[in-house]
Amino acid sequence: MRIVKKGILTILALAVLGLIAFWTFAPAIVEKGKNAVKDHEPYPVSDRAAALHETLIIGDWHADSLLWNRDLLERGDYGQVDFPRMAEGNAAIQVFTTVTKSPVGLNYEENSADARDNITLLAFGQLWPVRTWNSRIERALYQSEKLHNFQAREPNFFRIIRTKSDLESILSDRADGSKIMGAMMGAEGGHALDGDIANLDRMFDAGFRVMGLQHFFDNRLGGSLHGISNAGLTEFGREVVNAMVAKDMIIDLAHSSPQVAADVLAMTDVPLIVSHTGVHGHCETKRNYPDALMKQIVETGGLIGIGYWEEVTCNDSPMGVAATITSAIDLLGVDHVSLGSDYDGSVETAFDISELAALTDELLKAGLSDEDIAKVMGGNMVRLLLAALPD
Repeated sequence: MRIVKKGILTILALAVLGLIAFWTFAPAIVEKGKNAVKDHEPYPVSDRAAALHETLIIGDWHADSLLWNRDLLERGDYGQVDFPRMAEGNAAIQVFTTVTKSPVGLNYEENSADARDNITLLAFGQLWPVRTWNSRIERALYQSEKLHNFQAREPNFFRIIRTKSDLESILSDRADGSKIMGAMMGAEGGHALDGDIANLDRMFDAGFRVMGLQHFFDNRLGGSLHGISNAGLTEFGREVVNAMVAKDMIIDLAHSSPQVAADVLAMTDVPLIVSHTGVHGHCETKRNYPDALMKQIVETGGLIGIGYWEEVTCNDSPMGVAATITSAIDLLGVDHVSLGSDYDGSVETAFDISELAALTDELLKAGLSDEDIAKVMGGNMVRLLLAALPD
């Protein structure tokens, strides 16, 4: 009997040690594999590009950094974004987007909403609060809490943007020589609402000002670009869109089905964005909307954010991303192109946010004027935010 008890205790001890090891090492191992930066020699940046870069207000519509357990106030040696590296890259405004569900087997062609969810295991593995393990709204709110906690620790490093005046204050401080940065909350998919319109109020109160309607699967709001139905907006989706417009929240069409995009275009009169994408005519993939649909979207006064990863650019080097940007300018006009890296969104990139000067250098080499570079790197984003954010 003693031998049996001893064996049980040994098994329990090993199980506990296994869990401790899992919680200690697994999250970092997973992220290092998901958000890698390719090995490369330092990118050459001309003196002219470096000088121009320091004058820019740089903004990015999409990074999923809050999904991971890194301390974003510390400079990391893996992943693609944290505040010290933002400062090194002269980044001024970053939308941090919350992922709340991700299907196993994720792909650009077709995903089932019933597929097992990767974020459930990630939430458990990263020791997120129990309330997040089976609740998408709690996952979104918890990631917002993380950003607010970072701000509380370093209030002079960055400030969260909720209103036009918040943004204007940051821009004024930077004009006076401050390196203060701005952060905004976004949500990757309206399934974060858990099917309850009242949760939109909770998200708004938590600082969310940008929300995509879908991610990689069909949801209660409508069809995904990567789902099964190819459907448009549901009645609940229409209710959410109307509520977002009433709250001056920015609607992000990235990952929505073309029919959802068409439905939103038909029922709204506000600037729309596609936060992280490429250009189909430049890089043919289902992930990039057809060029004609992109033209309709920017006719709202909206923007597309150019991503930095291979699957949407067909070349993820600084030169390749610059080529995607120039292609977008040719298609849509320089006033409708911005940045949407998808950093820390389970994509491999060729440069992290500290190396953005390399992109400025390549845009100069591509023949863009200083004024047009300033627009793409952040000026267009700032213009839309000042028009769209609540007072």
